[in-house]
Amino acid sequence: MGLDVVFRSFPLIATAVASSVLLSGCAGMVVGAGATAGVAAVQERGFGGTVDDTKIRADINSAWIKKDGEMFRKVDLSIYEGRVMLTGIVKKTEQRDDAVSLCWQAAGVRQVINEIQVVAEGQEFLDYSHDTWIQQKLQTILLFDKEVKNVNYVIDVVAGVVYVLGLAQDQAEMDRVIAQASDISGVKRVVNHILLKTDPHRVE
Repeated sequence: MGLDVVFRSFPLIATAVASSVLLSGCAGMVVGAGATAGVAAVQERGFGGTVDDTKIRADINSAWIKKDGEMFRKVDLSIYEGRVMLTGIVKKTEQRDDAVSLCWQAAGVRQVINEIQVVAEGQEFLDYSHDTWIQQKLQTILLFDKEVKNVNYVIDVVAGVVYVLGLAQDQAEMDRVIAQASDISGVKRVVNHILLKTDPHRVE
């Protein structure tokens, strides 16, 4: 997987969680257990939910790699409370369908949100640097917005389209996050997959 895909696949701050759980053996990437627990504790999904989502990510990535290395490179994976959001661009409908099907095989998956685009080879146009800039810009805005609990949101950007997954404290916070994303230069549209904290769909 290229660095651009890896970066866009991981949500703000949750990278630390994934690093500590999955990459603790890599020099320079070990995150202290206390710090990791502290980050997870302030999220609505809690430490247990963060660990569950990290395991789901590992299981799905493993299945994708075994099935199709290109799938692993081209499809971005975002997870919050067992809700799996897939974004990215693939060449064939079969690749998209396989990516979705393999997600459902991972234990703990409650929903798969398919936002994968199928575009014929040579017709896709992705400006990874601009997509990354949009993602970083929105993450920074939410980080310093005192009216938004930013740790509860996962953001991905593909071809100028912003996809937001996560949990809002109330409707006002949700509207604020979407408005902040929409106001960023170069954003074509915002796809909202945020649930409210009180949404009954959070309960299995």
